[in-house]
Amino acid sequence: MKKALFIALLLNCAALARDAAPIPADLAARVHAYDDAQIKGDRAALEDLLADDYVLVNSRGQRQSKADLIGDYTKPGFKLEPFTVEEAVELVWRDGAVLGGVATLRGVDEGQAFEVRLRFSDIWAKRDGRWRVIYTHASRT
Repeated sequence: MKKALFIALLLNCAALARDAAPIPADLAARVHAYDDAQIKGDRAALEDLLADDYVLVNSRGQRQSKADLIGDYTKPGFKLEPFTVEEAVELVWRDGAVLGGVATLRGVDEGQAFEVRLRFSDIWAKRDGRWRVIYTHASRT
C-alpha cells in the first residue's frame, strides 16, 4: 500500500512539473506591453492587447467591457503610476495562461489621488497567433 501511494505521489508530482510551463517570450512581451499601455493610457495598444469579447469584473464586483476599461484608462485626468506585481501567479499552457498577483495601484483620477491594493487574475488566450487578455478579475485586499 505504501509503495502504491508513493508511486502515485511521484506520478502526480511529475505531472505537475510537466504542466508547469515557463512564460513564453511572446506572452511575456505582451504582458509587459499591457502594463505599459495601462500606465501610459495608450488607447491603440489597449485595443490591440484586449480581446474584443474581453470582460473585467472589477474590485467593486461590477462587470465591464473592453470599451469600459479603455475609457477608464484613457480619460482626461486619469494617470496610473508604475506598479509592481507581488505574489505572482503564472499558469501557462499551449494557447492560454492565467497571470496575476497582488499590486498596489496609485495614481490620480479626476484630480483625486487614489491608492488601492488589488489581487487580480488576467486570463490570456492566444488567438490568431497573438496573445490577448480575455478576462480579468480584481478584488481588494
